[in-house]
Amino acid sequence: GDSRMVLQAQEEIIEMKDVFSVKLKRRRFVGQKKGGTLLGITIFKCLNKEENKLTDCAIHLNNLSEDHCYSWFRHLKEILNGFQNRPKSLKVFVNPSSHKREATHVYYEQVAPLFKLADIKTDVTVTEYEGHALSVLKECELQAFDGVVCVGGDGSVSEVAHGLLLKAQIDAGKDTDYIPTPVRALVPLGVIPAGTTNVLAHTLYGIKHAVTATLHIVMGHIQPVDVCTFSTPSKLLRFGFSAMFGFGARTLALAEKHRWMPSNQRKDFAFIKTLADLKPEECELSFLPLQILQEDSHENDRITLLHLGSKDQWHKIQGHFLNVSIMAIPCLCSMAPRGLAPNTRLNNGSMALIVVQNTSRTEFIKHLKRYASVKNQFNFPFVETYTVQEVKVQPRLKSGLDAKENTYLNAASAEGNYPWNIDGDLMKEASEVHVRVHPQLINLYGVNTDDLESFQATCSCI
Repeated sequence: GDSRMVLQAQEEIIEMKDVFSVKLKRRRFVGQKKGGTLLGITIFKCLNKEENKLTDCAIHLNNLSEDHCYSWFRHLKEILNGFQNRPKSLKVFVNPSSHKREATHVYYEQVAPLFKLADIKTDVTVTEYEGHALSVLKECELQAFDGVVCVGGDGSVSEVAHGLLLKAQIDAGKDTDYIPTPVRALVPLGVIPAGTTNVLAHTLYGIKHAVTATLHIVMGHIQPVDVCTFSTPSKLLRFGFSAMFGFGARTLALAEKHRWMPSNQRKDFAFIKTLADLKPEECELSFLPLQILQEDSHENDRITLLHLGSKDQWHKIQGHFLNVSIMAIPCLCSMAPRGLAPNTRLNNGSMALIVVQNTSRTEFIKHLKRYASVKNQFNFPFVETYTVQEVKVQPRLKSGLDAKENTYLNAASAEGNYPWNIDGDLMKEASEVHVRVHPQLINLYGVNTDDLESFQATCSCI
């Protein structure tokens, strides 16, 4: 630096694992694109701020010797190239209609400059219709990329994750109608939150913040995550992370019908209207409790598989349910700072099955309000929770005797069987659904939020 500044100089240590880019610094005249006087090098590092927020900062090292600068530049680049999981090339999907049509701005103003700074090549597809990302992924040569990134809300991310996993099955020569043991996704998935609901982004980063999400991708923070398959008796419907049947799905179905409304207004309207028309679903739930791995100290620490009951002992519950949630990840959001399913983790090989039995509207609202507090939202006599590895949901059509009582249910079922909310995406294709969990089926860019010091969520989701 400048000799006049020596007295103010302070020593600072930078760990190379926090550095994501190094550039030569030049003085250029206005309009000059190339050349210029070499002034030194600039190091860009990832800074961990409060509330799980990541940001980038630049450190300027001044030296007028070209030899010194090039030598440092080459050595630092060499070290940076040695970090294994950092992507060099990414396939990016941007959903321009997400939320307030903000995804395109978020990508080009906040995300793309950081990718460019980190010398990451990108191939961008701005999606034009629902299913566009899925059709592109089916034909995509994923070997050319180190990862796939989705800029949008939970519905967009769900489509891209499904496409990535479907592509892996096609490439492995699997029958995509029936996949009891799917193969892992070929490349990691990055999630840039820019939608109405961003549950997956919150669960991975502890916050809705596009720069934080981008820096996790740039730094190559990889997190293996469990995925579910949702199937009918005859075909695979979807790969996904979480699903709701009943109240959570009916609310989404109603919100989707009112797409012309502003997003927050649409969600509030759908929530209140579904609550006003609150009706239970009559169905049969069958589930296979989780098999627990335990060490047996009597047999040289061999691992023994213990079953809760025998391997094929399915448990059945029949009744009237207001809501059924099946979740392989905790699903953090502002409405549920502990998570919609706080008893599960990103990759512990299990699903949380949360069953809300029929009760009064007042009691149901008390249960919903409890999600927003630190109190246990399941501590009600009408709420049951199970840790499972498989679930079958089979709705029972009511007899049409009491037509007035059943108008709501029959209208909904006539439209497209029974709606399912899978990762914020509406599915109306099936009534009977079989859900299986597959441990660590996909790698996502992010961290395990259990390890984060604090959690501040700012999203608003149903």
